[in-house]
Amino acid sequence: MTDFKITIAGAALLLGSMTSMAKENPNFDYKVDRFADIEVLRYEVPGFNSLTLQQKEMLYYLSEAAQWGRDIIWDQNGKYNLQLRRILEKIYQKYDGDKNSADWKGFDKYMKQVWFGNGPHHHYSNDKFTPEFSRAFFEERLKGLCNKCVGAKDDKQRAEIVATITDYIFDPAFMPKKVSLDSSADVIANSSVNLYDGVTQQEVEDYFAAKKKPGDPTPVSYGLNSRLVKDADGTIHEQTYSLNGLYGDAIRHIIYWLDKAKGVAENDAQRAYITKLIDYYITGDLRLFDEYSILWAEDTDSDVDFVNGFIESYNDPLGMTGSWESYVNFRNRESTKRTKIISDNAQWFEDNAPIDPQYRKPHVKGISAKAINAVMLAGDAYPATAIGINLPNADWIRAQHGSKSVTIENITEAYAEASKGNGFREEFVIDAPTREMMDKYLYQTDMLHTDLHECLGHASGQLAPGTDPDALKENGSTLEEARADLFALYYLADPKLVELGILDNPEAYKAEYYQQMMNGLMTQLNRIEPGNDVEEAHMRNRQLIAAWTLDHAKKSKAVQLVKKGGKTYLKINDYKELRNLFGQLLKEIQRIKSTGDYAAGNALVQKYAVKVDPKLHNEVLKRFSTLDIPPYRGFVNPVYTPEYDKDGNITDVKISYTEGYPEQMMRLSRDYSALGKK
Repeated sequence: MTDFKITIAGAALLLGSMTSMAKENPNFDYKVDRFADIEVLRYEVPGFNSLTLQQKEMLYYLSEAAQWGRDIIWDQNGKYNLQLRRILEKIYQKYDGDKNSADWKGFDKYMKQVWFGNGPHHHYSNDKFTPEFSRAFFEERLKGLCNKCVGAKDDKQRAEIVATITDYIFDPAFMPKKVSLDSSADVIANSSVNLYDGVTQQEVEDYFAAKKKPGDPTPVSYGLNSRLVKDADGTIHEQTYSLNGLYGDAIRHIIYWLDKAKGVAENDAQRAYITKLIDYYITGDLRLFDEYSILWAEDTDSDVDFVNGFIESYNDPLGMTGSWESYVNFRNRESTKRTKIISDNAQWFEDNAPIDPQYRKPHVKGISAKAINAVMLAGDAYPATAIGINLPNADWIRAQHGSKSVTIENITEAYAEASKGNGFREEFVIDAPTREMMDKYLYQTDMLHTDLHECLGHASGQLAPGTDPDALKENGSTLEEARADLFALYYLADPKLVELGILDNPEAYKAEYYQQMMNGLMTQLNRIEPGNDVEEAHMRNRQLIAAWTLDHAKKSKAVQLVKKGGKTYLKINDYKELRNLFGQLLKEIQRIKSTGDYAAGNALVQKYAVKVDPKLHNEVLKRFSTLDIPPYRGFVNPVYTPEYDKDGNITDVKISYTEGYPEQMMRLSRDYSALGKK
């Protein structure tokens, strides 16, 4: 591939677009609500009002399709979640008692936590929330609910539902963990997600191993869209997510709105993959999903875009079943100039990666990247969301047809704006020169890190012939995220980025290196309860990289944890050696992934990614307590209202940012509950 060059003027334009986005409303209020360890934000959608009517109409239809999938993720997260939500919301809606009482305040907090987690487990730690209201308060509120409100057809069923939900809320031993990644035990039995019923981990592995064809060059992503169930007679079978199968009542609505979107598609290519997606939803045929994924990845011309389906498998302890999610978006043309430079040079980055040449892709195909503005977040992408996406996930599709990467610009901007002036760097960054460096370059390098992670990191490397893509089991997600992060970190310090005009200072990468190491070793510990291990795959990835690097830097002292004024700080003495260490770890993790070396991958994860130093943990928690910074953030969506002419044709779509957090959650339950109502 020929290197893509830009002029100095072009570089200045790109760098300016990364420093700050042009805000349509300088007084936009990002903050919506705050409770427990969570802050809820809103995001602006710059450029929406300048879109064509056809684009607005399509985005509206796709947003409707997105919202109709909400019940699916709730049910996937736990078999009792929809019943729990129904009961809690009825109490929330009907309560007319003292709202200053400790019980009500505890209930209000719990309700907001459950909404945020799409169930009663924390979206990151996977631990069950602890209610701060009494069982007596809850039981008294239940007395005022009719059988239908509880979801029961008679008194007997009501008693069964109430008993189960009461245990679900108050018994800490009942379904305590949404996803368990403890490889010393049966991860299926110890996880509460509703993706398996009555089967053991070994039975799941044996079932899908029997379906796979060794050496298949285009393997189906078995288990991606199904629940594996064991019947009373011991028979094991799949319940497929499809129009006439599991979740059919919700999928019917999704199909309806996708079909409306197809009618206003921007081009034939877009129309073709929406048609294929609908066919897949109707049948549940995973070959059709692969065909859709290929068509979707190859469409790089459309401005309006979306993800809709069973995609990421982080909520499956074995990393196979996809959680339902949706992103609706449109291209941010100015910032996409940056991502285009990266994708146009994908072969150079692949050829020069510090990994074994046999695991590099000899011919990188179809790498496309763009910056987008989110319009609607849904399913497992809501309220908490990623800031970048790289799809499809199937390794063979990536190798043969390419992948599509996006950086979600307006979400990243919302995070940055909401974090201004919070005192974090003053507390945790070692000295003023390092803080000044981060103030100057971190937003820019953070954005580039996401670009490189999604566009090149996930799309890099290849499996050795015959390697099972699911061979790394419960460690697969952690190691894949580490591989992509290391790829991005390694190349952030490469002179190539300055040559391409993406960075204007060869030292800028140091801001991101400091941030990533500090986060992996220290500051992300604010998200963990005392005594707990690191559980979530992205957090494990970050700690793995930072802890491994710290361990392997002992001799050179390139990276250290030092004491200053009685507090622990990260000190980086040799940034070049740190980059070298990133490259060494990337080489090993790529080998593990390419060969399916479960034993080596598990050893890495268990040694570096799981355990927490309790003394350092307590120090970090104490220092954070003085800052009042929420460990987690998520979003409410804008509200889109179509306007019609007398013939029923849409003449415009208006966007509103005024809806609050409880109001949005209650509206979604009222208007988009295909599975949640009896």
